Amino acid sequence: MGAVERPFKNREETKKEIRQCQLAGTIFQLVSFGFALLGVIGDALNITLGLESMSWFLLAIVAGLSTLVPHMNSVTANLMLGIETEE
Repeated sequence: MGAVERPFKNREETKKEIRQCQLAGTIFQLVSFGFALLGVIGDALNITLGLESMSWFLLAIVAGLSTLVPHMNSVTANLMLGIETEE
């Protein structure tokens, strides 16, 4: 038999996982802003920065939508587990 998983995690492990989700959401958000910025710069200068401007905007939308998953996970965990933010 392998390691037996506990049915409940302690608060510190849960807080660590929530922080990791918030970090992932922040990274996706910054990547989304970067893609949008590349699209604006490419369109303003009328040049191709590896991809066409519309492709950069579509990547920004996909990265922005990907931001929702980790943020919703951390919000739900905070709400359901009764963990208050410490910022």
